[in-house]
Amino acid sequence: MIAFLENRRTDEKNQLMTTNVWLKQEWTDHKLRWNPDEYGGIHSIKVPSESLWLPDIVLFENADGRFEGSLMTKVIVKSNGTVTWTPPASYKSSCTMDVTFFPFDRQNCSMKFGSWTYDGTMVDLVLMNENVDRKDFFDNGEWEILNAKGMKGHRRDGLYSYPFITYSFVLRRLPLFYTLFLIIPCLGLSFLTVLVFYLPSDEGEKLSLSTSVLVSLTVFLLVIEEIIPSSSKVIPLIGEYLLFIMIFVTLSIIVTVFVINVHHRSSSTHHPMAPWVKRLFLQRLPKLLCMKHHVDRYSSPEKDERKRVVQGKVLGKKKQKQMGDGEKVLVAFLEKAADSIRYISRHVKKEHFISQVVQDWKFVAQVLDRIFLWLFLIVSVMGSVLIFTPALKMWLHSYHKEQVSKAI
Repeated sequence: MIAFLENRRTDEKNQLMTTNVWLKQEWTDHKLRWNPDEYGGIHSIKVPSESLWLPDIVLFENADGRFEGSLMTKVIVKSNGTVTWTPPASYKSSCTMDVTFFPFDRQNCSMKFGSWTYDGTMVDLVLMNENVDRKDFFDNGEWEILNAKGMKGHRRDGLYSYPFITYSFVLRRLPLFYTLFLIIPCLGLSFLTVLVFYLPSDEGEKLSLSTSVLVSLTVFLLVIEEIIPSSSKVIPLIGEYLLFIMIFVTLSIIVTVFVINVHHRSSSTHHPMAPWVKRLFLQRLPKLLCMKHHVDRYSSPEKDERKRVVQGKVLGKKKQKQMGDGEKVLVAFLEKAADSIRYISRHVKKEHFISQVVQDWKFVAQVLDRIFLWLFLIVSVMGSVLIFTPALKMWLHSYHKEQVSKAI
């Protein structure tokens, strides 16, 4: 059996598990028996392992070419011929990683031991205890062992049977580190994207903020790429979330460009606002979005003004027939002054009308910002919940199951 000392490292990128173990082996050698009474009551001795026959037990799934233990320690030989050898070993074994729910994932890794040379008729393996000895185990802070058991099996090759013992380890990642330094910052970036629509459209920081968030997400994606294996079989949970946010931010940039375009519209650059646009964005939607009521400013008094001017000119001509020459000159001067005043008034009203059109387009842009603010907030919250809920349920279920088993 093996005594599990330390899970030094679980390398997801290269799909390797590095462990420190004590490989406990015990067998009987009839040639090494003696009578303790004939040798001064000596019941056991310690001899160099190089001086005795040793079973060539190796790790089949090694990943560094080192099949045997790392140190040839001494062997304990008892008077009844029992030989005990417990060499320490540092193994680097292959382990296929399933990073679907990273960083709330669980991994199943195994270590298969067997004789490299002898078949079952010459060297038979006996599993002393199916549970791996973890009394001297050191926790590495990233993984915890949920289960560690051994199982004996046989591999047939023609007429010969080769026994082996497989130790299976169920590892669960402790996600606190990745939650604090990866998931929470990504959640913060997604909500920063929502705040883009709360900035005024005449500020240039709207696009700057969205672009900065997109660049930050790209950096996080590169960090994830350095951790997880390059496999096309599954997409990690955190990778799906980052892609979701990147698409989310890209759409926010497109929408922001459109809103800024609407914000800077005027009567000289675009056609007059359609009636349905005025009804929808200036009257109905502001009420639904709890915005301040917008007053329709598209009322121009030019027709009434022109009517009054025509009526004034007709009445003036009628009065001129009843006036003297001096009075006619004065009336003509006053009419000319009145025409100038009316021209200035029309010009001022036209400028005011153009200004009101610009303000209406700006109000439409504010309504669009408010719509996309709520829309993106809902999508962000729902997307985050839907992506992380299955992984959290699985992790909490395994944690609760472990606590129940410990209590029993």
